Amino acid sequence: MNIIRPHAPPQERRTATIVTGPWPTYAQFKDLPERERWVLYGSAKAYRESLETQGFAMAESYDDFISRICRELEL
Repeated sequence: MNIIRPHAPPQERRTATIVTGPWPTYAQFKDLPERERWVLYGSAKAYRESLETQGFAMAESYDDFISRICRELEL
């Protein structure tokens, strides 16, 4: 599915691909030491930001994404 961003400046008006999932899960890492889980949290955020910078739009809101990652990593 594609969306058009009508409020973006003209040079940024383009069609974005919406990523609807399935989302990667981090639950299998919940038993790692806390420091490693925080590193994974940072990596997940950086990966999402990279996708968004490339023009992808996520169906999962950012707040839902953060809540899910924190829940799965038990942070």
